[in-house]
Amino acid sequence: MRVHIATDHAGMELSAHLVEHLKAKGYEVIDHGPAEYDAADDYPGFCLKAAEAVASEQAEGQDSLGIVLGGSGNGEQIAANKVQGIRAALAWNLDTARLAREHNNANVVGLGGRQHSLEEATAIVDAFLEGQWSNEERHSRRISKITHYENTGEILD
Repeated sequence: MRVHIATDHAGMELSAHLVEHLKAKGYEVIDHGPAEYDAADDYPGFCLKAAEAVASEQAEGQDSLGIVLGGSGNGEQIAANKVQGIRAALAWNLDTARLAREHNNANVVGLGGRQHSLEEATAIVDAFLEGQWSNEERHSRRISKITHYENTGEILD
């Protein structure tokens, strides 16, 4: 599986740790930056590039997921969700990470680098990446309604 990762300055330590951890587990990791620390950097470009790569690869049938990191993970998750085809979920514990995959078929996880220890953040990312989409009808139906709105602007009841 290919994993795309992006961060801002607040998540750089966690990002570097996760890149090494995920490579050791056999994932192909693509780091979308930043390449160096800049306390005044802006996360949207990095996170949008990672999300675009996930959306593009999934559209081609490739096994691909994404991780976006920041101080809280909120802005990074919001940015990723602006990319068509992305369902980014902010995860703050093992259950939210697993449920993002199982119920929402999330393809990007957002995480706050200032909110968790390295060990806790690593476990959350592992839970997300190892989670499997349940493909239950009720969840598929709900995601279809979100996708329909994303593509048409029309709300279905």
